[in-house]
Amino acid sequence: MLRSVRSKMIAAGVVLGVAGVGAWVLLPTDAAGHGAIAVGTTDSVSSLDPAGAYDAGSWALFSNVYQSLLTIKPGSDVPVPDAATSCKFIGAKLTTYQCELRTDVKFSNGRQITAEDVKFSFDRIKAINSDQGPAPLFNTLESVKAEGKTVTFNLSARDATFPFKIATGAAAIVDKDKYPAKKLREGASVDGSGPYTLGAYKEGASAELKPNATYKGQGKPAKSAVNVKYFKDSEALNAAWKDHGIEVAHRDMPPEVLAGLNPSLSDTRYQESGGTETRSMVFNVRPGSAMAQQPVRQAVAALLDRSKIAGDIYKGTVTPLYSIVPAGIAGHGTPFFDKYPAPNAATARKILKDAGITTPVSFKLGFNVRGANVPEAAELKRQLEGSGLFQVQTESVPVWDDFQKDYAAGKFDAYTIGWIPDFPDADNFSAPLVGADSSMNNGFADKTVGDLITRTQSFSNRGEAANDFRQLQEVVAQQIPILPIWQKKDYVLSREAVTGAQYLSDGTGVWRLWELDWL
Repeated sequence: MLRSVRSKMIAAGVVLGVAGVGAWVLLPTDAAGHGAIAVGTTDSVSSLDPAGAYDAGSWALFSNVYQSLLTIKPGSDVPVPDAATSCKFIGAKLTTYQCELRTDVKFSNGRQITAEDVKFSFDRIKAINSDQGPAPLFNTLESVKAEGKTVTFNLSARDATFPFKIATGAAAIVDKDKYPAKKLREGASVDGSGPYTLGAYKEGASAELKPNATYKGQGKPAKSAVNVKYFKDSEALNAAWKDHGIEVAHRDMPPEVLAGLNPSLSDTRYQESGGTETRSMVFNVRPGSAMAQQPVRQAVAALLDRSKIAGDIYKGTVTPLYSIVPAGIAGHGTPFFDKYPAPNAATARKILKDAGITTPVSFKLGFNVRGANVPEAAELKRQLEGSGLFQVQTESVPVWDDFQKDYAAGKFDAYTIGWIPDFPDADNFSAPLVGADSSMNNGFADKTVGDLITRTQSFSNRGEAANDFRQLQEVVAQQIPILPIWQKKDYVLSREAVTGAQYLSDGTGVWRLWELDWL
């Protein structure tokens, strides 16, 4: 999500990206747009309540119906005021952060937003502490104070990344009169202050968004209504695209379709850009799990053939990843390549033999049915069982929310999962993934890792944290609570009659549906 693309119209209707990271191809058509713009995605919304969701699909919707104190402008990596007029650290310790609330921001129900609403929104995240919620992101937040239009955040330790955190969907401001303080709000309604209001919502099917006439903030007012359509898999999304049931498609078309994109396609704009979405195998290290023993995890790492997965399963639309911090993020290293440069069954066998572990090792691998996850799981099973060292029982979970609950409960010995960063910093690939009480819910905690995370968060000059991030990656590659598999390019497809779709994948993590309009 750290990608930036700008577009420029040149001769005969061809649009080319000028940021060096992607390209748009526009082929003329006489289609005329009208009504709501249909946007298709295979992402899932696990909750309409910001305190209960920490996933890309939910946050994509949140960025349109809720508002945070800060946001990130298109093509930038610096948080700027949204519901606030200004925000800043107080003093040099980086433990007190203060924001001044705008005087003209209102919830879509007409009530003016107060500093108490902001405090309430953060307090309830910590109080509810949902297994599927964003509480781990605010591990340094100790307390929030509201006074007049001023909101003061008191942090337990230096955290230079805190401004980025409150520019995410985790920091969405909710109406204190409409949301319970200690439990998640139920139902299919939303009380926010974003560019859109949520109309009819059908879980797992669609979300109707209508422009919010009272919106005031960093974004521009929405011009067109949008109907977000949620599809169960890539094939269903592709079918809707081919049948012209949607005008925009984003995450995820089938790999073979993405690999076949070319300028000769009719009525198709597309963007291909380098991205920082990652996918990994997460190991359940709790006692009793087959993956509780470090040598077993190391043996899996020694066997993994990332290139085979990238080429055969994803048709070159992803690239092998050898660290929890992807390429393109400051502090990126390649420790898994350094330790395991090529798949090697002999190395894996020696690791297990030296540890006295009887083979084959049996374990359960869980995955959510989405995109190419099914053939990917089959390929992982083939690779591991082909060595004779493992027996893999794969278990698919069709519903995303059920999958989250299953891995949080330790139902699997290992599971595969994608990660889209919340903000442009290596901290977001470390603290939520391998920190204590991480979002991975795999039972991993390590003092060295924790100390390094705390240290990296203390640098206001983020470049000074690079060495610590590399050391952290080395420790992770040794202990292997999580095994990176690939890093993904990002693609957006849109019809020629629609403009603004490039902002759905501009590298900031904000899904700017309000930029969409009919030409």
